[in-house]
Amino acid sequence: MSLKVEITRRAALLGAGGTILGAGLASSNVAFAAAEKQGPMIAPVARYAVGDFEVNTLLDGAVTVGEPQRAFGINVEPSAFVAHSDENFIPTDSFKVYFTPTLINTGNELILFDTGVGEGGRPARGNMRAAIGSAGYTPEEVDIVVITHMHPDHIGGLMEGGAPAFANARYVTGQKEYDFWAAMDPEANGVTKLMAKNVKPLADKMTFLGEGGSVTSGVTALDAHGHSPGHTIYMLESVGQQLLLAADTTNHYVWSLARPDWQVRFDMDKEAAAATRRSVLSMLAADKIPFVGYHMPFPAVGYVAVDGDGYRYVPASYQMHL
Repeated sequence: MSLKVEITRRAALLGAGGTILGAGLASSNVAFAAAEKQGPMIAPVARYAVGDFEVNTLLDGAVTVGEPQRAFGINVEPSAFVAHSDENFIPTDSFKVYFTPTLINTGNELILFDTGVGEGGRPARGNMRAAIGSAGYTPEEVDIVVITHMHPDHIGGLMEGGAPAFANARYVTGQKEYDFWAAMDPEANGVTKLMAKNVKPLADKMTFLGEGGSVTSGVTALDAHGHSPGHTIYMLESVGQQLLLAADTTNHYVWSLARPDWQVRFDMDKEAAAATRRSVLSMLAADKIPFVGYHMPFPAVGYVAVDGDGYRYVPASYQMHL
């Protein structure tokens, strides 16, 4: 003999004599210690596939900076800057800067593009070693280090404790970029001082490229001057798929990418940088090629769409995981 029992939702809530509901009411006066807030958390690495290449974007760090129009849109009226920011739901009194080197495993070689700010960085930066570890690698496994340009947040991580941080690597950079900074007095400015300390000691292990030069099979240098005299970006191509490592071609998704003619304080030749932005963004939009931007919001991978006379940043979602 079997006994079939059916419990309605009302009966479950009330329980026998209202026991469940009563217990809930009774427990409402019990105080528990509040869980401690843990603060912001961002994964230090994101991984994508480009053909047979494994692409890892690494979070070296991120900092919050005030007065964004001191850096972006310095040639436009404040009212236009505010209006454009409001349309994109971002504040105009501060912004976040991300530092995102990229680690590529081609299957034959492990290639690091830029090295972050290094041991001289503030607490929120200089986390390259930890990020590489989170990706499952060690600095000693890096075969090639590519430097897109000589600004401190790209060359700072080349040395640690006075020794090469990537002990077994060879190095690649743009000929024009290296020559420009190397010809200057090492004490001329912060860039030349850091270059003398971190880059010149590695010169005998360096290969210097120009437009169209190859780092290795499937990794091609493209001239993108303006941000610096020899600023170089790199096109990855594997099994018919492409991804552009755009470095500092565009340094903010709203105030630079969307408005390529807005001047950026960090661009050494502002007119050339704007022309480069338009050319590169036009290519990305027309060919629907994803890109990594060194200062884009982490994980720093996305697409470009034409939007009137400017462009629109479309962050990657699952496209590169299919």
